[in-house]
This record gives sequence, C-alpha cells and structure tokens, in this order.
Amino acid sequence: MSGLAESLRQSLWGRELSDAEFARAAAGVHERRVPAGDMVCRKDEPVDAWIGVLEGLVKLAILSASGKSATLTGVPAGGWFGEGSLLKREPRKYEVIALRDSRIAFMRRGTFRWLTEHSLAFNRFLIRQLNERLGQFIGMVEYDRLLGADGRVARCLATLFNPVLYPGDGLRLRISQEEIGLLCGLSRQRVNRALGRLETEALVRPEYGAITVLDLERLRRFDGA
Repeated sequence: MSGLAESLRQSLWGRELSDAEFARAAAGVHERRVPAGDMVCRKDEPVDAWIGVLEGLVKLAILSASGKSATLTGVPAGGWFGEGSLLKREPRKYEVIALRDSRIAFMRRGTFRWLTEHSLAFNRFLIRQLNERLGQFIGMVEYDRLLGADGRVARCLATLFNPVLYPGDGLRLRISQEEIGLLCGLSRQRVNRALGRLETEALVRPEYGAITVLDLERLRRFDGA
C-alpha cells in the first residue's frame, strides 16, 4: 500500500469503508505538497474536490472587499473539509492557506459523489462530520463575540482537538504561537500571555513548537473570567 493510501486508510472515513469502497475512493485521490504561506485553494473557485490535510496545518479564511481578513478555523492533520460546498455545488466561500509545509489530499468530485450514492458507512461519517462542524461554528460565533483574548485562545485551541473533525495526535498538537495567533486574530505576544495563564490554570502545557492539552473539557469551557 502506498504512503497516500496508508494515510487515507487511517482517516476516520477510510477506516469505515469496505475494501472495495476504499479501493474506489483511493483511486480518486491525489496529493499535493503546499509550502507554508501558499494557497491551497481560493475563494470563489469551483469546488471540484473534497480536501484533507495529511500533514501540516491550514487555515480557512475570508477576505473583505476592503482587504480585512478573518480566520474561520484551522485544520490540522487528519481533518477533511469542503463537503458542504460539494454537496450544494456552489463556489468555495473561503480561501485556504497553508500555515506550514503541508501534504494535502484532493478527492475528485466524482469519487466523492460515488461514495455518497453507494456507501452507507461514508454517509454516516458525513452526518457526524456535518453535525460536529455546525457545533464548531456556533461555538466560534459565541467565543468571538463574548470572550476576551485568553478565552479566545482557549476555545481556538479546543476546536483543534475535536476527535471527529481532526483525529490527529491525541492531546498534543505541533503548532507555534505565531500560528495560534493567525488562527485567533491575535499577536504572538498576546498569545504567549494567554498560554501562560492557561498553563497556570493547568489546562495546557506549552512546548517549543507544540501544545499539549492537560484538561480538554475545562479548556472548552474556559472563558477567561
């Protein structure tokens, strides 16, 4: 089995497919390496693929007509996104940017549609994924409007440890303070202060280029008050 096929088989959706379904799915996927800072895809492009992060970290962002940018979410290794636009056949609503050198998988639209039409296991996965995505974005609206910087950093980190959306490396994520700042819309210095408080609260353990979560449930509820 190739490196790409092994990565796909380890994904949440790949584990649930039969051998025949997986072979059909894997044949419709290709990968591309995207350097840090480069575009994975652009807003308003036709959506012709379901996208997964095999290695690295990307952010989904929007850009206003005045040039102001806002990050919607980050997607670490193990996460897949874009199923909503594929199902609705609409142009992409956001741009996707690699925050570090990343391996990105692209499943062709035709393959994705075949799975939705023939695989009960894949459809069950999609329902869980869409439900988790809805909950994630409702939570993001809440913390963006109600919380200060410390709470925003806590909730931003908590979203990256969703076991359905981002089934990556357990409770440890390779991410820098600068990358957290890009996801939260805060400076690296402000993120550093927030992480110091979260460490004092025994919620996370900052490391060089990584974060280990010590109490995920409390991190999800932390409001900074």
